Amino acid sequence: MNLTFAAALGALALSAGLARGAEFVTVPLETTVAAPADAAWKKLSDFCDIGAWMKITCVYASGSGDVGSVRLLRGTVTELMVAKTARSYTYSQPKSPIDYHGTVEIRPIDKAHSRLLYTLVYDAEPLATPEAKAADKASRAKRFTEVLAVMKGIAEAK
Repeated sequence: MNLTFAAALGALALSAGLARGAEFVTVPLETTVAAPADAAWKKLSDFCDIGAWMKITCVYASGSGDVGSVRLLRGTVTELMVAKTARSYTYSQPKSPIDYHGTVEIRPIDKAHSRLLYTLVYDAEPLATPEAKAADKASRAKRFTEVLAVMKGIAEAK
């Protein structure tokens, strides 16, 4: 067997094994906000606003809310902003065993309304059983649906 062919075959087998191990879950949540997108985003765009939405502490460990900023939630959870646009940002939990990511975004619908989205993506594979995976997804969906309702209230407040 050719050495190059054997190396390629080994790399293929390794990547196939890694792909089978991951079990990525997406939890897409959204609501309509009775406010223009730009006005609503001004009230929701700070990277540490999550503290108010979840009623927890949030402090900047580094940065001030731009890409590369790190926030610390409850003094124990580290989140890194990995992307940002005019009306969105994405963060990760770099030390998370479930490769957790979240995106907060607002999109205009018309002059007086916008769509608020909160999308979670994570790898459920490390969770022990199918029941644990289903319970984890349901718990995250419930918790972040509540968070979205708080965000909607903040965005619509006069």
